[in-house]
This record gives sequence, structure tokens and C-alpha cells, in this order.
Amino acid sequence: MFVGEYNYSLDEKKRLAIPVKFRKDFKAGIVVTRGVDSCLFIYTLQEWQKLADKISKLPINQANTRAFTRLMLAGAMDTKLDSAGRMILPDYLCQYAKIQRKVVITGLYNRLEIWDETQWANYQKRSEEESQTIAENLGELGI
Repeated sequence: MFVGEYNYSLDEKKRLAIPVKFRKDFKAGIVVTRGVDSCLFIYTLQEWQKLADKISKLPINQANTRAFTRLMLAGAMDTKLDSAGRMILPDYLCQYAKIQRKVVITGLYNRLEIWDETQWANYQKRSEEESQTIAENLGELGI
């Protein structure tokens, strides 16, 4: 399970280190793709396969399905971590997530997210301001 927040910086070659405690989970490979809320999603190969299987079963005659499929699959890149536990982030993904140099990696159970540091701070501020409403809505779901 991935949890927590970790601050890192891209190096000059746009390599990003994955937190040490998670590197073993990505030994078989890593998939990074466009996420939602202007961040990137990182999956293990096993979790990526589960998601891709679910996406492949969605009805392609619905515009939202096609858009989500394109967002997740067309933007995906599979890679491996180097010996220092780093991966390269391609320009198109950095542009999508507005990543400059400093990033925050967040653990969200079955995936990691990569956020530009400023984008993450803005997102957190908005979420914290709406925390009461969010909590009440989740209460309706039994959480």
C-alpha cells in the first residue's frame, strides 16, 4: 500500500527518484500516465493491468469513456527504474502536470501521484477549505 507525501526534485535530465520504501514494488516495471487534477499517476505493472482491463470493458460509444481512455492510455509510458531508483519523465507529461523542478510524490493506496510542488500546495489549500463539505458527503457513503 502506498501512503504519504514525499518531496523530490527533477534533475537536469528530468529524472525523478521514487521513494526508497516503494522501489521494490516497481522492480518489474512502472507505468506513468496523465492523471486527473493536473497530476501524474504512477502504477506498478500489476495495478496498471487491472486498470487497463477495466478501461477496455467500458462502452466506446460514450464520449466520456473515449475521453477517459485517451487520457489514461494514450498518455501512458512504461519504463523501468534505473539503478538509483529513478525514472525519466517525458516532456509531454511534465507539461501536462505543469511540473517545473520541485515535485511532491503522494501515495494513494494502489498508485503514486506526482504533483508540481506549487500545484500540490494549491490543491491542498482548496481541499482543506472544503474539508467539512467533503467529510459530510463521504458520510453519506458510509465512510
